[in-house]
Amino acid sequence: LECDAFCKEKILHRVLRNVNSQLLVVRPDLNMAAFEDVTDQEMKSGNGMHFSIHYYKTTTPSAGMPVAFSVQVEDKSYYMCCEKECGKMIVRFREGEVPKDIPGESNVIFFKKTFTSCSSRAFKFEYSLEQGMFLAFAEEGGLRKLILKKLSREDEVDETMKIS
Repeated sequence: LECDAFCKEKILHRVLRNVNSQLLVVRPDLNMAAFEDVTDQEMKSGNGMHFSIHYYKTTTPSAGMPVAFSVQVEDKSYYMCCEKECGKMIVRFREGEVPKDIPGESNVIFFKKTFTSCSSRAFKFEYSLEQGMFLAFAEEGGLRKLILKKLSREDEVDETMKIS
C-alpha cells in the first residue's frame, strides 16, 4: 500500500466560468470568491480572475487529475484550500504559493473530472479529502459564492458544479 504523493507537473493559466458564463473572481479583502458578470475592461485588468491551475503527477490516477488553484490579486499570490469551520467545509484563499511536492494528503488538492461524458470542455472538481464533495456555487445574498457541495448521487448532474 502506497500513500498518495503529488508532484507538480505543469501549470495552465485559465479563467473559470460557471454555467451562466460568469467568471470566478477572488476577493481576498472580503475573504470570498464568487462568480460574477465581468466587463471586457475588468477582464483586461484581470485582478483575481486569472487562475493558475497546477497539475500534479500522482500515485493514484484513478481518482481524477489532481490539481491545485492559485490566483494573483494585485501583487500577491493566493492559493485555494478547504477548511472546516463550524462543522462545515469552507473554500478559502490563503496568501502564499502552492507547494511543489505534496507528500501525503492536502487540503489544496482537487480531482479534475469531466463534467459529463459528452462534454469534454466542462469539468467538476472533487475535493481530495472528502469524496463526493465538489466545488460549486450557491446563491447567497445576491452573489454566486464558491462553495463545496455534496453530490447526492454518483450519476446526478448538478449544473452548479459545472466549471469551464
